[in-house]
Amino acid sequence: MKILTLADQEIDSLYSPALQLYAGGVECVLACGDLPIDYLEYILTVLGRPLYYVHGNHAQSRVDRATGSLSENIEGAVNIHGKYVNQRGLLIAGLEGCLRYRSGNHQYTDEEMSYKATLLAVRLLRNRVRYGRALDILITHAPPYGIHDQDTNTHRGFRAYLPFMRFVKPRYLVHGHTHIYRNDLPRRTMYHETQVINTYGYQILELELPGEAKTEADASAGPRS
Repeated sequence: MKILTLADQEIDSLYSPALQLYAGGVECVLACGDLPIDYLEYILTVLGRPLYYVHGNHAQSRVDRATGSLSENIEGAVNIHGKYVNQRGLLIAGLEGCLRYRSGNHQYTDEEMSYKATLLAVRLLRNRVRYGRALDILITHAPPYGIHDQDTNTHRGFRAYLPFMRFVKPRYLVHGHTHIYRNDLPRRTMYHETQVINTYGYQILELELPGEAKTEADASAGPRS
């Protein structure tokens, strides 16, 4: 399965007719926050593939055409914060936001995120019985503590993600939030059984689907709470 992952930086080549050249053949899109709504809706419309997302700490809002109120929703996409989907046998879950450093939406203390991560882990336990594993990909905005993060209040990672990875054992944790401006900064780091990927800008993941796993429901049915 070929997957397009995005975060933080709008890429001109993706926001253009060249999108099919760069990302043609992807099965789904995973967005890890802090991207313009119009940008994500363009990618969703042109590729015609499911888009799953979590919010970053700089989530945009706009007037919802249906309600007239401000909304952060991405039309046609699925917010999977605290939930999971089964995309053609691939189990994908999400946790939004960053470590709290000022007042604002989608920011949490480590204790708050630990609670949210624990709730998600409990929800995923039944997957071990049904599929033989709990989760394939976790998308987040912030990185785990000590992996791709920075020693600053604004870009320090969540400690809560470390025990989550050790217990749930996702194949990948894909995050944004920390920007990559130098070629020598790592994008991929192994932590126990999980490959942690910084998808600042974008990345294309190519991975084998698990065996013919029974699907609880098609991904189009939406996320499980």
